[in-house]
Amino acid sequence: MAKRIMFTGGSGKAGRHVVKYLVDAGYQVLNLDTKPLDNPQVRTLITDITDSGQVFNALSSYMGREFDEALKPEPVDAVVHFAAIPRVMIVPDNELFRINVMGTYNVIEAAVKLGIKKIVIASSETTYGIIFPDKPRAPRWLPLEEDYDVDPEDSYALSKVVNERTAHAFALRSGFDIYALRIGNVIEPHEYKELVPSWKSNPELRKKLTWSYIDARDLGQIVKLCIEKDGLGYDVFNAANNDSSADLPTKELLKRFYPNVPLRREMGENEALLSNKKIREVLGFKEEHPWRKNIGEK
Repeated sequence: MAKRIMFTGGSGKAGRHVVKYLVDAGYQVLNLDTKPLDNPQVRTLITDITDSGQVFNALSSYMGREFDEALKPEPVDAVVHFAAIPRVMIVPDNELFRINVMGTYNVIEAAVKLGIKKIVIASSETTYGIIFPDKPRAPRWLPLEEDYDVDPEDSYALSKVVNERTAHAFALRSGFDIYALRIGNVIEPHEYKELVPSWKSNPELRKKLTWSYIDARDLGQIVKLCIEKDGLGYDVFNAANNDSSADLPTKELLKRFYPNVPLRREMGENEALLSNKKIREVLGFKEEHPWRKNIGEK
């Protein structure tokens, strides 16, 4: 039997690729979003995640694409929660915080109370205090790994830290598996042609991202690995590709841009500063779409 997945935010930039990956892998997916997903294999149930009643109803609803003889709900194997305001400067900061925090609380609460024992939520690399601070600041050490003491300034990253704590609290309460993914800068397949020339010509351009990225299709693999990995309780994973999005070796990036930041361990020749070591070791992640491959390089 195909696993049944409730997916919030499947119509978004990252979500639509992850949903496709899961469907192609044989999963049944119901998309919960405020706008339809352009994928004939997936039905969208228009849902406001800030409304607790809607979330409870949606997570306990019929999942099929078409009208069947019996429109009854069936057991759900996992909830994947991507729905959110995706960054600052889209809505006022307090509204971003409200939607992201209450939306995540509602989704996790409903999933736990409905007995759905696997929950995967989208957190963010911004929790490390990078990308959106008022003034650029260097990390306390590198590489950025999951045991780093997160310290954001902005409303978006703060909402993600709160969401991680919410997930942890519900995991302690329920004993269910709830995994948070600190997702890097999501790159869609069609974007490489436009973006990569600037990665090569101006390495400083992506310094605020610590040159991290995640191919949207590789993110799909990571989510699938989380769904299939049981028994971790609450856990956090960086979701990033192996190599940095710079045409310079990691040692050169560190020397040029972070000469005074201590290293906690030796790093690979082109290893990303947002480390995915944990997902490789714990989940068995093997990236399939490095950026050099996407532009035809070896």
